[in-house]
Amino acid sequence: MEPREESVMRAFRESAPDEAGLVARTWVNHLAWTLVVVLAGLVFWLVVAVVNAENQRHALANKECRDQVFKEEIDRTCLLSVRSREHWWQHLWYAMKHTSPQK
Repeated sequence: MEPREESVMRAFRESAPDEAGLVARTWVNHLAWTLVVVLAGLVFWLVVAVVNAENQRHALANKECRDQVFKEEIDRTCLLSVRSREHWWQHLWYAMKHTSPQK
């Protein structure tokens, strides 16, 4: 091989990517994405719980689930299926704006 070709080949070898490190995997990304997915699931679960609690609180405040026989009691089956506002995001919006109990 000529010296000129040898210098070109040497330059090519030095600029080629390290194939051994191309497929190496780190667990840092897996840990970070797992943490993101778990936290997103937790936020989703908390939003569902807050919406459900605010729905029931609003139904109780407006006395939408009174028992038909005993007027001072609560109809628990109604409380499980009541829709006291039109949309779920209205419950969430109210719950986020009113974080302390009403006086």
